[in-house]
Order: sequence, then C-alpha cells, then structure tokens
Amino acid sequence: MKIKTATFVKSCADITQCPKEELLEYAFIGRSNVGKSSLINNLTNIKGLAMTSSKPGKTLLINYFLINEEWNLVDLPGYGYAKVSKDIRKNIEIMIKNYIMQREQLTNLFVLIDSRLEPQKIDLEFISWLGEMGIPFCIVFTKADKLTNNGLKVNIENYKTKLLENWETLPPLFISSAETGLGKDEILDYIDHINASV
Repeated sequence: MKIKTATFVKSCADITQCPKEELLEYAFIGRSNVGKSSLINNLTNIKGLAMTSSKPGKTLLINYFLINEEWNLVDLPGYGYAKVSKDIRKNIEIMIKNYIMQREQLTNLFVLIDSRLEPQKIDLEFISWLGEMGIPFCIVFTKADKLTNNGLKVNIENYKTKLLENWETLPPLFISSAETGLGKDEILDYIDHINASV
C-alpha cells in the first residue's frame, strides 16, 4: 500500500469526541519517547504530520489522521513516564484504556517498543493486558538504525524469549526505523491486508 493522502482530522480528549464515521482505525501507542510520531511521519511521508519532540509526553490527546480517504490512523498518548502531573497522567491512562476497550472501530493496535532496550516491565504488563482483553495488536520495534545488525537481532530474540514465557504464540512483529524507512512497506502491507479481508 502507498499512502497518497494523510489529513489531520481532530484531536480528542475523550472517547466521546472521536469521529462518528465507521472507518477502520489503526492506532499507534508506546512508552513516551519511543519514536511514535517519527514512525507515523515516515509511514505517511509527511514530516510534520505528527508532532515530534525530544521531550517525553508530547502527545496528550487522541489524534486522528484520515489516510487515503479510506481509514483512520490514530496517534495515542504514550504510556509511562511523562513530565506531567499525576492527575494528568491518570487521566491519560483512563483515556487510553477507554479507547482501547470501547472503540469498536479499532481494528489493530501497533505497540511500539524501543529495540535498544531490554524488555521493560511496563511494556510487558501492557502487552499482557492486551492479551487478556483480547485486543488485536502487533509489536513494532523502533529505532533499529541505532543498533548493529547483530545487536538488534540479539535484543529482539531476547524480547521474543521473554514474551514466550507467557504467550504460546507471538503476535506479528515488525522491525522499523523512521530514519531509514525500514519496516515501512511491511507495516503498510499488513494494514492493507487487513483492510482487504474485512
């Protein structure tokens, strides 16, 4: 699939503000500063579509982008560390959970993981929760260009091993780099495949 058009639709502070249309939605989420906005900009070929920042916690709302006039890409707030108050952080957590649990248009959730790090407890707990809730998701390892090929392979194998402690089969896995474009075609083809099968 090629993304020809990507248009900002709206930002939502609550699930009740989400678009009423019945378009399929593909949401992207990850820990703060995992490279989510950079990946979205790379996928859509629009450098400033999603706001990027060196400071964690930049995305505090649910941001909607209409892709090819056919489906919505949803940029969710990062979970975990962010330089915001406890109350705001709690509100964000509630907003994320409400969206994931209640949004019927959610077709697939892309969970972004920093490939440079060893398995993080917060990521593993979030992935486990998705499994318990029966949410369709896949994992995208980001920032692959920051590691050697061997280092990347070792880190991802370690992650797979950790996941298989609790999972019989692994969700789909993608390796990406917003800098080099690695994984872009695979992710878009995966979305295209789901769109065609719905």
